[in-house]
Amino acid sequence: MTRHRSEAVVNDGEEPSKLRAGVIGVGAMGANHARIYSECRDIDLVGVVDLDHELAMDVAKQYGTTAVQLADLVESCDLVSVAVPTFAHADTVRTCLEAEIHVLVEKPLTESLEEGRALCRQANEANALLQVGHVERFNPAVDTAAAIIEDLEVIAIDAQRLGPPVDRPDLDGVVLDLMIHDIDVIGSLLGSNPTKIAAQGTGDGQYATATMHYDDVIASVTASRRTQKKVRTLTITTSECLIEVDYLEQSVLIHRDSYPEYVTDDGTNRYRHESVIERPRVHNGEPLKREIRSFIDAIRTGSEPAVTATDGLEALETVTEIERLIDDGGQEVIVR
Repeated sequence: MTRHRSEAVVNDGEEPSKLRAGVIGVGAMGANHARIYSECRDIDLVGVVDLDHELAMDVAKQYGTTAVQLADLVESCDLVSVAVPTFAHADTVRTCLEAEIHVLVEKPLTESLEEGRALCRQANEANALLQVGHVERFNPAVDTAAAIIEDLEVIAIDAQRLGPPVDRPDLDGVVLDLMIHDIDVIGSLLGSNPTKIAAQGTGDGQYATATMHYDDVIASVTASRRTQKKVRTLTITTSECLIEVDYLEQSVLIHRDSYPEYVTDDGTNRYRHESVIERPRVHNGEPLKREIRSFIDAIRTGSEPAVTATDGLEALETVTEIERLIDDGGQEVIVR
């Protein structure tokens, strides 16, 4: 079967024809993909697939579709979301690309760089769009921060992605599962990849920290499943101001014009800094819904996806280096 980007996009009327979508893997994340597709007026959710067929039937019933086998799904779809465990990404996406359908695969792109490079080549040959699900790119607070720093001199970035242990199977280590989000966001904000990396982490893979140099910018990233508080923050230091991004609250604060002030309390002078705090408006929205909408729009327009397979591969290259450094004891600083 051959299906190209221009097919099933428009009809002769004013309204675009519906694209046929499917979801492969309907655990917590995949079920949300199914929910969002079912809410899209220009999408027909034609089926869902999961190794747990009872789960697939439950999700299918909830969102008005059918639980099917993988071979049947790829024969009936224009596009799919792949939300299976990381180790199964390569085989699953390969099957979809062989059918020349468009694929949104949850991050990371693949488990290994070799698999990721092979999928990039295959997508190009199939003339199929391959988007990687780095969902934090679609957090409205990240959009706001990106607009703020366009004309500023960025000096440093600090990212914290912390939380308690998670009870789910087939869990990747924190570098591949959590830290990769911030590495992708930082790379997109700076428009470059790191030139130097240093990293350390625990032997169980549940806590890791990395320091990366991006030309004149230093980025520090920490990921943890050993922290009894959920934290998702990004702090950007510039020559002009300090920008704080809270992914969870979808909020941005800008600290400007810090100045010293002396205050008197019972005859004792105390010293403090005061600063002007700006709260720019953030147009809040569900990041996953924005991600899927961008995927659909890229298919309809034949344009490059917001997060390309190359973007996903570059993030994977960085986390692979970080994991290697941690395995080697974290003492080495590598240059690429």
